[in-house]
Amino acid sequence: MIEIKHLCKSFGDKNVLKDISTIFENGKTNLIIGQSGSGKTVLVKNLVGLLTPSSGEVLYDGRDFVSMTKKEKILLRREMGMIFQSAALFDSLTVLENVMFPLDMFSSMNYRDRVKRARTCIDRVNLTGAENKYPGEISGGMQKRVAIARAIALNPKYLFCDEPNSGLDPKTSLVIDDLLHSITQEYNITTIINTHDMNSVMGIGENIIFIHQGKKEWQGKSEDIMGSTNELLTDFIFASDLLKKMKKSEMEKMKNL
Repeated sequence: MIEIKHLCKSFGDKNVLKDISTIFENGKTNLIIGQSGSGKTVLVKNLVGLLTPSSGEVLYDGRDFVSMTKKEKILLRREMGMIFQSAALFDSLTVLENVMFPLDMFSSMNYRDRVKRARTCIDRVNLTGAENKYPGEISGGMQKRVAIARAIALNPKYLFCDEPNSGLDPKTSLVIDDLLHSITQEYNITTIINTHDMNSVMGIGENIIFIHQGKKEWQGKSEDIMGSTNELLTDFIFASDLLKKMKKSEMEKMKNL
């Protein structure tokens, strides 16, 4: 579990994060949503230590990341997996070598065990047979699955995903969503996904945090969205005419119950 308490982040006179408190739950897909410039990316960077909060606490299972020593932070980062907006694979390495990379860097396994672990992760994301291909030889969706395999290679307790469906078609995006959701449950990971994808929000949003202008404006589950009376959330989620019609239809059904 990751808990943040009264988190604030400023850049000079500009307050980007404003007194945010929330909990990201174990074994669930925790989604951070909001408009561009709302502070989502800054929030995630504070969670993983790429930025230091101006004030507040970031607690990993009760351990305050902000006050840790440099050595303690390095050890904690080994419990984190990262999936970037671009798959961020090494073009000169094969699929197997890309997945092995964090094992080569941080594990004490011998070579045979590292290969075995990497192959297990590759199998888990349904890429058996692609081990010897290079990133340029596989599709964008397959590259994202390689990135997921690499992110779980070290058995992380915490998984951070920055726009994992960016650049993917809707069908492939659903595959990635289902994969992240199932891995989260299977390994009881605290997964945090920064996303604009409304299919992800409605499909796998078990714990959703909506950020608006640096403040946490709403928190709930995907099934709570349709009945929400938060106007800022409604304007964000139901931006298209089609979704607005869906919202109106759902509200009418509720009135008739």
